[in-house]
Amino acid sequence: MADELVPFAINPALDPVRFAPQFVGRGRVHLPDFLVPPAAEQVHRYLAQSAEWSLVLHDGTNVREATPEQRRHADEIWEREMAAFAYARAREGFEFLYEHRKVADDPRERAADPSPVAHFVDFLNSPVFLEFARRLTGQPDIVRADAQATRYRPGDFLTQHDDFDKTGRKLRRAAYVFNLTPRWQPDWGGQLQFIGPDGHVTEAWVPRFNALNVFAVPQPHSVSIVAPFAVGARYSVTGWLLAN
Repeated sequence: MADELVPFAINPALDPVRFAPQFVGRGRVHLPDFLVPPAAEQVHRYLAQSAEWSLVLHDGTNVREATPEQRRHADEIWEREMAAFAYARAREGFEFLYEHRKVADDPRERAADPSPVAHFVDFLNSPVFLEFARRLTGQPDIVRADAQATRYRPGDFLTQHDDFDKTGRKLRRAAYVFNLTPRWQPDWGGQLQFIGPDGHVTEAWVPRFNALNVFAVPQPHSVSIVAPFAVGARYSVTGWLLAN
């Protein structure tokens, strides 16, 4: 698989200095056509055709995960019960329900993963991307990026939260979402929503293919529920840009 990979490269038309005032002024920025197209397409193909997915939700204290192996031995009733549990909790506060594909933080572990998504995370930790991120955000101490691939099916969601680092280490300089969903419609949901102090949605971004969204943390945001009539799933790679 590695021999067939298209090299990752940022669209040369995207100058981080030009977009930096948007990030500084508004706390977020939307960068369309982020990668050269063949590189984005290869990650999407892997996620849509080959990746194995865990199902995750929050139980109030910890993340609860059903691994691909566990899901192979479960039935549809069990997964519907997990969804019902998540929906009930979402009425009262923070909750999520979606699928994810883990990507190792340790580059030595990623080296054993030949998938395009692991190689993309290597690229996110390359000098080229990290310098781009530092110039875009004005945060000179960004030194690495963590990541997970996500798939939101109809009924999946992520309720309002702000990404505040509760560990006290305060390493999160910004969050990012790299969108990998072709032909998505606004009516299908799955939008990255930013919430103002008055509780209104101040801005919402449709998951446009090959767009990189970067936003300062902490900042209230959510992913709206994917509609039952959505065609296909919402794919992305998400994580934080971190200081050491």
